[in-house]
Amino acid sequence: MEAKAKLRYVRLSPRKTRLVVDMVRGKGVQEALNVLRFSPQKAAGIVYQLVGSAVANAEQKGVADVDRLYIKSIAVDQGPVLKRFMPRAQGRATRIRKPTSHITVVLNEK
Repeated sequence: MEAKAKLRYVRLSPRKTRLVVDMVRGKGVQEALNVLRFSPQKAAGIVYQLVGSAVANAEQKGVADVDRLYIKSIAVDQGPVLKRFMPRAQGRATRIRKPTSHITVVLNEK
């Protein structure tokens, strides 16, 4: 039985978030949570909460054994980019791009 959790419009760059997600793909839930807890990246805390939410969804669905869950798939997709402008010299302006991400976690039993 699968359990899912999605987080959309996170104000993180997808490229930076994928680096964190690649560390936990395919691991057991307990091991993944330990890796994420001690990672210094901002994305690690957000992915940690998302995996915890997926585990709670699995418990709600009535999965037989939560300790046997593993991360079947975890993906980071690009969301919309917020465009802002910053004033520069001689009356010009430069564009500031603020990317967003969509993160999806799917857990399954071994």
